[in-house]
Amino acid sequence: MRWNKTLAAAGLAVCLPLSFASAPESKTSLVHKTKYSMGTVYEIAAYDESPERASQAIDKAFAGIVALDNLLSNYKPESALSQLNRNGHFHAVKVPPDLYRVMEESVKYSKVSGGKFDITVAPLVDLWKAALRGDRVPTEAQQQELRACVGYEKIELTPPDMVEFRSPCMRIDVGSIGKGYAVDRAVEILRANGIKNALVDAGQSSIYGMGAPPGQSAWEVHLRDPSNRVDPTVLLSENSVSTSEQTPASLLGNATAGHIIDPANGKPLETKYALSIVVKTGTASDALSTTLLLVGPEKGKPIVKAIADAAAIWVSEDGKTETVTTGPEIRLGGNKQKEQAKADVAGHKYLSGSPREN
Repeated sequence: MRWNKTLAAAGLAVCLPLSFASAPESKTSLVHKTKYSMGTVYEIAAYDESPERASQAIDKAFAGIVALDNLLSNYKPESALSQLNRNGHFHAVKVPPDLYRVMEESVKYSKVSGGKFDITVAPLVDLWKAALRGDRVPTEAQQQELRACVGYEKIELTPPDMVEFRSPCMRIDVGSIGKGYAVDRAVEILRANGIKNALVDAGQSSIYGMGAPPGQSAWEVHLRDPSNRVDPTVLLSENSVSTSEQTPASLLGNATAGHIIDPANGKPLETKYALSIVVKTGTASDALSTTLLLVGPEKGKPIVKAIADAAAIWVSEDGKTETVTTGPEIRLGGNKQKEQAKADVAGHKYLSGSPREN
């Protein structure tokens, strides 16, 4: 599972360059805006015949994201999530609908992954955060004590809006699903305000493509490639892609910690892969990217095969890949330099954003 805020200092950028075309002969205009929220930079690029309408729709979408941050943040003491973490132990607490839905979705992915995806890992995350900041590596006794606080089975959800923690020390962190949920909310708001063609990007790691740029069939997304050899790409149109990758020790300056914690052993995940997953919603892609990275290709492929219109790719540091699809195509072997040159001539733009802070 992942945490917020720490990766800005670590300098990790999950680079998903996004290309979109401008069409001088078209009546549609491109409006592109950014907004910092949920510990990362959101970008929205929208095409519409009315730049004013697109601009207003984007502003409303950003307002929706900020509203979710005020509910789901574990850094804001008065957020609904923080209040639940303080008051939900052996006592049912009424929570806002969005927080309940995020928790409901989280439990679903916990079951799918056999507990590898688990938002209750927050106590262990905080323990390893301290190591990341330079404190001593947690002792086995400390890890064992906090592992007793973790377990999605100890969350009791009572529809439509009651939550209870069946543990005295449980806390949750929805950083591994919240940004994808916010992407979906932004998409809903854009649609409600008449926007049909847009790209919504949360920190260059959870992205949704609505419609397509003028003259194109979809939005082209270059996926994370730690080897710089494979250059996997995918075309997005009414679907989402997310990427997860463990923080390299070389960037942390601390070989003992990484930002993704394995609930099974309470330690930072050790993996050679970066993982990208394409599915229908931002919520699903965000949660599944963490899940599939944690379980690895062998156990992850059956999970993807059970999902309609999904595709995933694991890329290792030495350029080896593992792929699976039930529909979308992930293309390999693109030439970034050639495509960049073509894009420059055609008036395309490659977005580059802030580091992923999950």
